[in-house]
Parts: sequence; C-alpha cells; structure tokens
Amino acid sequence: MEDDKKQQQPNQINIELKEDVAQGVYSNLAVITHSSSEFVVDFIRVMPGIPKADVKSRIILTPEHAKRLMLALKDNIAKYESMHGAIKKVEGAGTLPIPMNFGGPTAQA
Repeated sequence: MEDDKKQQQPNQINIELKEDVAQGVYSNLAVITHSSSEFVVDFIRVMPGIPKADVKSRIILTPEHAKRLMLALKDNIAKYESMHGAIKKVEGAGTLPIPMNFGGPTAQA
C-alpha cells in the first residue's frame, strides 16, 4: 500500500518550488499587453525618485490561461476581503500615471 502512495495518480503534476523562486520578486506595477494568441504580463518595480524601472519578471499566457488567472484572482480577492475587509478601490484603474513619489517626502541630495 505504501508503494501506491509513492506512485503519482494519473493527471497529477509534481510541482517543485526552488528556493530562489520561493523568495519571490516584489512588484508594484504590472503592464499587460496581448495579441490574438497570448497575454504578456510584465511585473515592474518602480522606486521613488528613480525615473527608470526594470521589468523584474515577464509571464506569457494563452488567452485561456489568462482568463483562468483572472478568475482565480477574483476568487482569492473575495476570500481575502471576507477575512480582512474591502481592499481600497483605486480610482481610474488602468489609466493611472506611474506613481513616482509614493506620496512620501521627496528625496534631496
């Protein structure tokens, strides 16, 4: 019976999370573009007072997977809000200018 547990079930995927990936990459801006066959999501970290920002990670998805991701995010946001309250709504979502000062004091040299 123990051998049965060691064998993978059909249609089961063994997912490995490597240590360097498990650390994650912080992003405070996502830019999404698409073509007829794929969605491209670029995750960017914008820092105050620095006029240049690099793409930290790029994820390319089929339209079907992009929709699954959207539905999974919607489900997880609903669960989060049921436990922690509503997430503050961002005005003009999708058309916001990139925040360069993050609302804090401006750095001086």
